[in-house]
Amino acid sequence: MKVLLADSLPASAVDRLLEAGDEVESRPELRAEDLPSAIAGFEALVVRSTKVTAAALDAADCLGLIVRAGAGTNTIDCERAAERGIFVCNVPGKNALAVAELTMGLLIAVDRHIASATADLRAGSWNKKTYSKADGLAGRRMGIIGVGDIGIAVAERAWAFGIDVVAVAKPGRSEESEARAERAGITYVDDLAELLATSDIVSLHVPGAPDTKGLVDADFLAKMNDGAILLNTSRGDVVDEAALITAMDERGLRAGLDVFVDEPGSGTGEFTSALAAHPSVVGTHHIGASTEQAQDAVASGTIDGINAYRAGHPVNCVNLDPVPHKAATLTIRHQDRVGVLASVLAILRTAQLNVSNMRNQVFVGGKAAVASINVGHLPSDDVIAELQSLDDVIYVSITRS
Repeated sequence: MKVLLADSLPASAVDRLLEAGDEVESRPELRAEDLPSAIAGFEALVVRSTKVTAAALDAADCLGLIVRAGAGTNTIDCERAAERGIFVCNVPGKNALAVAELTMGLLIAVDRHIASATADLRAGSWNKKTYSKADGLAGRRMGIIGVGDIGIAVAERAWAFGIDVVAVAKPGRSEESEARAERAGITYVDDLAELLATSDIVSLHVPGAPDTKGLVDADFLAKMNDGAILLNTSRGDVVDEAALITAMDERGLRAGLDVFVDEPGSGTGEFTSALAAHPSVVGTHHIGASTEQAQDAVASGTIDGINAYRAGHPVNCVNLDPVPHKAATLTIRHQDRVGVLASVLAILRTAQLNVSNMRNQVFVGGKAAVASINVGHLPSDDVIAELQSLDDVIYVSITRS
């Protein structure tokens, strides 16, 4: 399989692909505008920060898999990939500890004025009177928005600092999720308004998505306490930057931010941001997942994802329909011979029965098999009879959805 690495992977990860017989081309210098002219001939694409646009997908002649070496897939046109039948898979949870560690680092830096104090020291200024003023963290309350792997990891570390951690209760949470949250020291409040009104610190750990864009707007910030701290290590567009600047200017809010709107598309570049330059902000360069430990774990998960695709069982795919439309399931027991399923599908095609999902399993001995085929509408009695009349079909049954 030909694999294009549009971002860097450790040599050990590349070696795993080469050992599997893959042809690997590493081009970490590629930018979004370069991909359309570089993607032809590749069956798999690995990206981290490089954007994958509709133009790149349309130029791909044999691409079947995109692996995002990380959790977020907002830099990939997943809708267009779905239209082209290209799997978009991610590597969730592998960088949770790294992001959690940075979150706590930003919190401490905001509370203890570490960035400003360091800048003054480097400039030759000693100002103990100013920098000895800090609130401290023990006994304060942190509201976590987004209780996934990263949110849980942040909660565990905050709890160790003596911070009271809360989140909004959501219906339908699994017993496993509840147990993880309890072990992390999380207690639940009824709604977002209560979380914001009672928290000294608010930490954001939500995915980049249409329903989270602009989540932290003027109304959200108005519900926070004066002088509270906002932490964002998720996505830049979750925050209305102008509204946050106003809240910091007028009500003394402070922020620890790893992500910003309109970040450069490459690892280096010019960046002008009124929010990043604000004196009440401690900022980093979207580096939450950038530790050696996290990168090794993500790289290993990336190769696992490619191998799963190669084996015909893609994992962690974000652009598959979670509940494919089906009106019925056809169960067809048949002789395990070449062409049987082709004949079955030909009949379904003639009857305009669209297949939304299909699985074929062979029995011990290799003489018989059973196919389960989900179809978009109920087949007629004539179709069932035609399927049953095929020489190598043993029996056909139908289950209505």
